[in-house]
Parts: sequence; C-alpha cells; structure tokens
Amino acid sequence: MSVATVERDELEPLTLLRPDGTVVDGYEPSLPAHELVGAFRLMLLTRTFDERAFSLQRQGRLGTFSPVTGQEASVVGSAWALDPARDWVVPQYRELPAMLRQGHTLEKCLLYHMGNPVGNRMDEGVNVLPVQISLAAQVPHAVGLAWGLRHQGRDSCVITYFGDGASSEGDVHEAMNLAGVRRAPVIFFLQNNGWAISTPVHKQTAAPSFALRAAGYGFPGELVDGNDLFAVHEATRRAVERARAGKGPTLIESRTYRLGPHNTADDPTRYVDPDELRARERLDPLVRIESYLRATGLLSEEAQQRMQAELTEEVDRAVRQAEAFRAAHPGQIFEHVYGRPPGRVRTQWRSVSDR
Repeated sequence: MSVATVERDELEPLTLLRPDGTVVDGYEPSLPAHELVGAFRLMLLTRTFDERAFSLQRQGRLGTFSPVTGQEASVVGSAWALDPARDWVVPQYRELPAMLRQGHTLEKCLLYHMGNPVGNRMDEGVNVLPVQISLAAQVPHAVGLAWGLRHQGRDSCVITYFGDGASSEGDVHEAMNLAGVRRAPVIFFLQNNGWAISTPVHKQTAAPSFALRAAGYGFPGELVDGNDLFAVHEATRRAVERARAGKGPTLIESRTYRLGPHNTADDPTRYVDPDELRARERLDPLVRIESYLRATGLLSEEAQQRMQAELTEEVDRAVRQAEAFRAAHPGQIFEHVYGRPPGRVRTQWRSVSDR
C-alpha cells in the first residue's frame, strides 16, 4: 500500500510506525534493512552524545548545548531522505544528526560548543550551512541557496529546520512567500516539539496545525508524527521528489516532543507537567524503532550492546580530539568573514594578532 492511500484526517499526523513498534496495515518500509539499522545507529549516537555533552557542560568543559533527545526520529528520518552529495542542510541548532549525515563531525560539533570558531566552519564537500542561534535567520538563506542551485541547473534541494517558536518570526513568512513565488526547491521542516523554551505551542499559533499555513503560500503542507521514523522519512522523500521535479517547496510539520530541557541553561521542571512528560516518554522515538527492529529480527540485544559500546567510544574519541585541538585565539573572529577585508578590518585584525 502506498503512503498516499493511508486514510486519515488532514489534522491528524501521518503515522506509519505505531508506538508499540508495529506498522500500520499494508505498509512496507521503503528503506532496506541496512538503511534502517544505520538510521537507528545515528539516532542512538546522538542520544549518547547528548548525555555526554550534558556531563561535559556541567563540568565546565563545554558551553551551552541544546540536545535533540526525543526528536531523533524527526531529524534522522528527514535527513535520511536526502542525498548528501547534492542536497543541502540548513540547520538551526538542534539538528546534529542531520549534520552528521551530511559529513560533519562530532569533533567539530564539540569545538563549536567549546567556543572555537573552527567548529562552525564546514569542511569542503559538506553541504551544511553553519549553526544558527538567531531564531529563523537561516530560513531566508535556505531559500536563497535553493533558488541559486536551481539557477545553476543542479538537481539539488535544500532542507531547513526550525521550531514552532521560530515559526512566529517574520523571517519564516517572508522566506516561505518568496519560495512559493519562485518555486524554490526547498523543504521547510518545522519541528513542533511542544515548546519554544518555556512558551507552549498554543501561544505560538491559533491554527490547529502549522502545516495549514503552507496553502497561503501556494505549496503543500503535511503534518507527520515526528516520533515515527517511517512517517517522517516518507513525507520528506515525497518533498524531495517534488523539489527535484521543479514543483517547488513543501512545508512539513513534524509533531514531536522535547524530552529534555531547551538547553543546558534551562530548567524544564519549572513549566513542564511531570505527568505529561511521563506520557510523552512512553512515545520515545528511539524505543519505537528499536521495538520494530527487534521484532523483525534486524537487531538483537547482543548487536545493540556492541553498537552502544562502539558509539560510546566514538563519542569519547571525539571529546579527546576536541580537547587536544589548538586553543581558539581572538583573531579568529575576523577569519572567513570577508573575501577581501576592508582596511579598517585589517587594522583591527593586526591589533589583535599583535597581542
């Protein structure tokens, strides 16, 4: 059965993988077995990294960090629909799995959060724009990038991630309007995780779904269960096909939930109902896909234990490499800003370098 034939109300999110790890009747995952295990591995890697990053921040070895815990299926499912060799990811600050999928490294992610600008400079061939802390400021850039790629005749698309809170920024509306008019090959991936720091979703919009906004800009919007790897992947795959075919943008609202704090400076116990959190924890996307893999014989307990040990060592190695990296220096704030720095900037740069 094709995904398009799944009967559902447009205000109900597309769900293909139930919370108990079983698929809806008639659905066959489009991802082959090795890809499913690979996607699970990336989800588990980022969960492992989140836990270590929290520990490092509390020890004073890492700056403020925003975890992706609870949103792994949302980010991995969408990123897995892209071709890293030709497609681009334009992140906010909670999309580490998508950045890793594109070729970014854990070491560079750590360097960035240690305050070293080297960590936010992408290696050659890594189709990712730098992390953006200013809410929604990256969304117009994504549209411009997509529009430019199309004018270059490239068979590429761009996905940009932002949250429910960022969707209230004017940048999002201006970008979606331009994308609709220019039919830019861009996917607006809105992660509705329930909170904009401590502001709940109902204070961000009066609409029953963010996805409904797409119609006002002349392109499709789709609401998906963001804790369902399969649903997210299928919706994004269709959006990629649409972009490649020259049919323009798609808005995907991935309805998920933030299982931890907004970042390491946040205390969610001050505003999150503990009963609601416990209910949401039972919908953990990592547990959902793990249950499916176990039930279908694609993942044994022993294999998962080996995988976890490998991932723990991978994170530990990245920490060692980042902490052994050369320390940041003040002159780096001038690097990679101008192709030809004006005189005043060169003077400032020299004054810092001479210290």
